[in-house]
Amino acid sequence: MPRDPLSAPSDQPIAATPTGDGRDGATTAPPSVVEEVLDLRIALDRDLVGEVRTRFRYDAAAPYEVRLTFHLGRPDEADWVFSRDLLRDGLLSLSGHGDIKLWPASCPCHGATVHLALDSPHGSALLEAPRPQVAAWLARTYTVVPDGWDGELLPSDEELAALLADG
Repeated sequence: MPRDPLSAPSDQPIAATPTGDGRDGATTAPPSVVEEVLDLRIALDRDLVGEVRTRFRYDAAAPYEVRLTFHLGRPDEADWVFSRDLLRDGLLSLSGHGDIKLWPASCPCHGATVHLALDSPHGSALLEAPRPQVAAWLARTYTVVPDGWDGELLPSDEELAALLADG
C-alpha cells in the first residue's frame, strides 16, 4: 500500500486550541499556525465529481490571509491564497469576484456546504467543502488572531519608514 503523504510531518505543526499541561497551571502559548486537512468535492465534468485532499492553513505571521493547498503530496500541488475575511463572508453569502468566489449552499445529500469557484490562466475549478468544518477551522484562526487585531501584528508606519531608510 502506498505511503500516505499526509502522515509526513509538515513544516509547521498542526495547531489546536491552547491547553495547559495540568502540572503547574501554566498554559502553552497560543499556536501561530492553524491547519486542517479536509476532503473537498470537485466537479471534474458535468456529471462527474471527485475528491481532492485540501490543507487549510492560517499563519499569524500573515494575519490577513488563508492558504488552501490542493492535491496534497502530489507533484501537481496547487496553493491558493486569499483573504480570511473573504472566507468568513463566503460562509454567509456570495463573496469575492474575479478569480475566486465563495458562497454557502445546502443540499439533502451533503448538508451545509460552501462552494469555492477558482479561476486562473491554467484552468478553473468548482469545489464544495463541508461548511461546519470550515467554519470551525476558521473560528480557531480567530483564537490565534482575533478579528480586528490583524493590524497589530504588522509593522507600524514608523517601523516601515525605518526599514526603508536603512534599505
